[in-house]
Amino acid sequence: MRIQIAAVGRLKAGPDRALIERYLDRATQAGRSLGLTVSVREFVESRAQRGDERMAQEAQTLLAALPEGAILVALDERGETPSSAAFAKRVGDWRDQGARDLVFAIGGPDGHGDAIRKRADLKLAFGAMTWPHQIVRLLLAEQIYRAMTILSGHPYHRE
Repeated sequence: MRIQIAAVGRLKAGPDRALIERYLDRATQAGRSLGLTVSVREFVESRAQRGDERMAQEAQTLLAALPEGAILVALDERGETPSSAAFAKRVGDWRDQGARDLVFAIGGPDGHGDAIRKRADLKLAFGAMTWPHQIVRLLLAEQIYRAMTILSGHPYHRE
C-alpha cells in the first residue's frame, strides 16, 4: 500500500525538515517488508483573500490529486485521537483489505475545507490543541514509522 502525506504548504530546509525526513526514511525502510511505501507531496497555499475561500480552494486541490479509490485521512483537531497501537491496527487493516493508497491530508493555515472533511474516511487529531503544520507533519511522520514498527513486531514501541 502506498502511504502519502499530502500537505498544503512547503517546508523549508532546516532542522524541522531534517527530522521529518529522518522519520520518513525510517518508515520507508521499515515498510518494505510490510508492503508499505511512504511519500510526501506538497501543494501551494491558496492566495484567496478570505479564509473560507482559501480552505475551499485547497480542498479542491487536494481532492483533485487523490488517487482513485484512495483512503483519505484528514488531519483535523476535531478528529479521533486513537492510541498508537489502534492507529497501527487501522493502517494494517486497510492494507490487509487491499487498499492501494492511503493519503493523509494536512490543510493550510486555515485548516481543511468542508469538502475534505466530508470526503475523509477518517478525521485524525493529535489532541485538541492547534499545532503548527510543520509539527503536525513531524508527528504524523513519527506515527507512521511507529505504526510500521508495531506491525512488524519491532521493539521501538513500548506500552
